[in-house]
Amino acid sequence: MIKENKIKVIISDLDGTLLNREHKISEYTKTIFQELHSQDYLIIVATGRHHLDAMPIIEGLGFPVYLVTSNGARIHAPNKELLFSFNIKSDDIKSVLALNIDPEITIVLFKELVWQTNKHNQKLNSFQAVLNYVPEIVDFDTIEDFTALKLFFTHENHQKLVALKDEILITHSNDFNYAFSLPVCLEFMDKSVDKSVAIAKILEKENFTFQETISFGDGFNDEKMLTASKKGLIMGNAVEGLKDKLSHLEVISTNDEDGVAKYLSKKILVK
Repeated sequence: MIKENKIKVIISDLDGTLLNREHKISEYTKTIFQELHSQDYLIIVATGRHHLDAMPIIEGLGFPVYLVTSNGARIHAPNKELLFSFNIKSDDIKSVLALNIDPEITIVLFKELVWQTNKHNQKLNSFQAVLNYVPEIVDFDTIEDFTALKLFFTHENHQKLVALKDEILITHSNDFNYAFSLPVCLEFMDKSVDKSVAIAKILEKENFTFQETISFGDGFNDEKMLTASKKGLIMGNAVEGLKDKLSHLEVISTNDEDGVAKYLSKKILVK
């Protein structure tokens, strides 16, 4: 049982966590978070999404928050000031794309203003209710500058992505951090980038520690964030592999059941 008066910072992932299956924040969740904000809790949203994609979503909360995006490659202050920025080197990405990658796998480079991809993928597009972060279909053989916030692969066959991950890490284990945000989504970031690293920068700036945090997540890109927090909560809809790996952490209701907001209302919010 956590001591509620010790928690000062609330950290949440977006997809599969704060967002419901329609990729929206419910009215109930908005109400709970607005009350938490009024009670002076520091709110941090940490997502694998690009900041241009995530900002319109969190604006729906009705108050400014710290925003960690692209799994930690960008940090924006509540006033939207860019506090931290880190990209993957062009040559590192170029060498990965030179591998014999299965043509069925969708490849995405998260660039600053657009995301470049080798094919149209309707499932990816559906994650954006409003198209603020625009896709651009390209031939990667013609690209000169591969510099990006994040390198992303998706395919319905999880094992194909596992095999690709293993092949990339043979020569790039010292260059990249990787995560499966979903079994069908494989993401690579620079080795120095992780949600937990970015959150630590915010906590230091605001004079807090991880011992004063509670966090919520559903994917392997949330793992270090969840284990670093005083209290890490796993969503009921999280991948089973994450639940098994972090079996010491509590599992709460699903994102479609407003699991985050209901937990915070019961355990943290001062009535």
